[in-house]
Amino acid sequence: VQLQASGGGLVQAGGSLRLSCAASGRRAYAMGWFRQAPGKGREFVAAISRSGGSTYYADSVKGRFTSSRDNAKNTVYLQMNSLRPEDTAVYYCAADFLSLGVEKLAARYDAWGQGTQVTVSS
Repeated sequence: VQLQASGGGLVQAGGSLRLSCAASGRRAYAMGWFRQAPGKGREFVAAISRSGGSTYYADSVKGRFTSSRDNAKNTVYLQMNSLRPEDTAVYYCAADFLSLGVEKLAARYDAWGQGTQVTVSS
């Protein structure tokens, strides 16, 4: 499967962005969002189950970010509100081929998108 992430950009603090991740093929997978800031390791952000019925968020984004999906389009979304400068990072989507639920460990994911840059100015 190939994943194509999009929707990143430059936004002022307090603003919003919506990231999209389109997966090739017709099969739906449990999906995750991760981010990596300069000089830091990859960090879990959010996960959504294969059906979309379950979501899980990192404490740092809980209440500000929302993950959703449209399985008819095989696309997942990350709505990011109340953005902060510390949210600046490259954001990656990832697919877990085996799980039905949510997963926060990067090692459990099998395919990764190319990343999209999110920059939040203060």
